[in-house]
Amino acid sequence: MKLYSYWRSSAAYRVRIALHLKQLGFETIPVHLLQDGGQQHHADYQLLNPAQLLPVLQDDNLSLNQSLAIIEYLEEVYPEPALLPTDAKGRAEVRALALDIACDIHPLNNLRVLQYLTGPLALNEQQKLAWIQHWLTIGFTALEQRLSLTCGEYCYGNQISLADVCLVPQVYNALRFNLDMQSYPHIHRIYQHCQQLAAFALAAPEQQPDAMI
Repeated sequence: MKLYSYWRSSAAYRVRIALHLKQLGFETIPVHLLQDGGQQHHADYQLLNPAQLLPVLQDDNLSLNQSLAIIEYLEEVYPEPALLPTDAKGRAEVRALALDIACDIHPLNNLRVLQYLTGPLALNEQQKLAWIQHWLTIGFTALEQRLSLTCGEYCYGNQISLADVCLVPQVYNALRFNLDMQSYPHIHRIYQHCQQLAAFALAAPEQQPDAMI
């Protein structure tokens, strides 16, 4: 199994967490998003993913993009430990939390969006940071309310789920961009709890072979 990854890619980070939770061996193929004009834009990578985004997972004859689709594939093929509840209601609620993060919060602080802000739109670094913190605040405020209804030790009760796999990389980003987490006690507590687990530690950006500290 091969994972095309970048150490700070939130989407690749999600997949690394899932792989480590399921104790699956994989080879990391680094794709540097900044060097050489962005290696994700090179012709050989475009053959893997025409969208020029990370990650891509290759498993035998399967080549799959989109982090949530990859994790759902892993969940079906390697079902233990489960990242989704056994009941339909629980699965739907966990997927909704994961999509709140992956679809509504993450895209607005993705690298290609930020590069467009400071490139064609000519925003300065202070304006870029204001953009990031504005959308993180809106997204985390809503997520905090939802988690108040669902969380225990983790996002959904006391079992790790797909929602936690998505939450941790997004909080990592928020901390990078100096978001004050005091207003989000559930989010911050769950993040800190997950950080104590081996799978999350192994998946952390700083532990990756291409990490630039």
